[in-house]
Amino acid sequence: MAVLLKNVSNSIWHAFSALQNDKSGIVLKSKLKVLTANLGTLLDVYGVEKGLEHFRSTPTLNFEHFKYYLLKEVFSSLPETTPLIILRDLEARIDEVCWLVCKKAYLERDNAILPEDCVYELFRVFCLLADLVPDHSNPNVYQVVLHASEVGLVTSQLVTSLGSEWDDVSFEHLTENMPGFRFSTFLTLLESRFLPNMEPAGLVEAVTAISHTFIKDVIKKGILLKRGFLLPTLREYWFVLQPTQLTYYKTQEERDQSGIISIDSHCWVDSNLQRIMLHTPERTFEFATYDHRSRLQWLSALQLAISHSGDTQGYQRMLAAKRRRQREIDLEEKKRRSSLFHDMGAQLQAEKLAREAAENKAKELKEAKEKQVVELEHLLEEETQAKRDEEIVRNLQARVLREEWEKREELERLQEEQRLLLEQERQKRREFEQKQREKETQLQEAEMRLRELELERQRLDLELSRAQQKISLSEKSVASIEATYKSINPQIKVRRALSFMPSTRERLAKPSKK
Repeated sequence: MAVLLKNVSNSIWHAFSALQNDKSGIVLKSKLKVLTANLGTLLDVYGVEKGLEHFRSTPTLNFEHFKYYLLKEVFSSLPETTPLIILRDLEARIDEVCWLVCKKAYLERDNAILPEDCVYELFRVFCLLADLVPDHSNPNVYQVVLHASEVGLVTSQLVTSLGSEWDDVSFEHLTENMPGFRFSTFLTLLESRFLPNMEPAGLVEAVTAISHTFIKDVIKKGILLKRGFLLPTLREYWFVLQPTQLTYYKTQEERDQSGIISIDSHCWVDSNLQRIMLHTPERTFEFATYDHRSRLQWLSALQLAISHSGDTQGYQRMLAAKRRRQREIDLEEKKRRSSLFHDMGAQLQAEKLAREAAENKAKELKEAKEKQVVELEHLLEEETQAKRDEEIVRNLQARVLREEWEKREELERLQEEQRLLLEQERQKRREFEQKQREKETQLQEAEMRLRELELERQRLDLELSRAQQKISLSEKSVASIEATYKSINPQIKVRRALSFMPSTRERLAKPSKK
């Protein structure tokens, strides 16, 4: 599969480079057999190393030929529509095999600070973001180089996660003469300049967070309250959001997994009062946060995950590709500007030469005017023509400067329009937050009124219970009196003193008139 091979080409290059005897860029086929066999085993393809003997007629291969053999004989067994989760697992296993081959060259270094696990995690991040570039002096030699801007991106996140401040200006001065970094140089830069005197536990945690962000495409981590399906109560979980799934754990250590919510392009998310509603084809999940800011952050992160759930390359690979294309565009623009400045310099040089030629002609005319009138007129005509040429060059220069000023004014106008749009967006956001606060106030008032009505209902229930107890006592007293009368004279039936007076129960049941 071409996509998988493209994603792991940088790590395979490191293993290939570790098998070289020199810097010639070629490796013996006998050394490549073990690496090929291991890669084939990971992809359930066996015996692919045997074909190396018959591939090309040379005993050695350069990296381009070895990569072509892997594409045709090993990676072609995979389907082109392999899910992203399976691709990530295969990439991790291939990276691990390549790391076992090349790790000795990177672990044996002076003044090492990072442990082996952290170096391996940084190796995977490096291979994901770096570029495989050929050496123009030798067609057999390739290099895996990480651009200085990508080094700054990874290093800044690592430094800030350790609680230190990041200085962009200082880093640019440090790397202004180094457009790219190899992995060994990258490790040396980290350990010598940015990671000394750091706690080992903090280093491991920070590097793990960097690895999760770039390798596992983790968009956001944090605490959310999730409403249960059978018991509608809110329980606190630790959530990890990726473009394809939302996983939640019982603890922040991410050991006891409680569930996985699949995310695809058919999902959508919205907000209902203080809740976050994630709608999937199977069911709707309800979440809550402890504050308004976290709710907005999770809403934005969930929408971002849904929008990138259908990507086949991964979220961070897509961002890296965008940054790579932007660097290429910037480089082309820089070359174009350099060419424009060179043309303007050539024009100015031509103008200077024309002016010097005109001055020389004028001197010759001044020296020769007394000798021959005809020759003087001829020289005067040449001087006039030279001045015309000078005027043409000046007009051309003025037109170029005028166009430059027009472009600059247009740029300022666009910047002003962008500022106005940003201000309008901030105003709309403030209005939305104001309306949200009003709705939350109304909800709190309604909940307070509901609690008052509940207390009033409980009071009335208590009074009704007391009245029923009094009725029960009255009826027991009447029954006792009747029993007394019957014991005196069983043949006399006890009647009420006044037949027209209602019983106690009837008096309580009859509504009072006010």
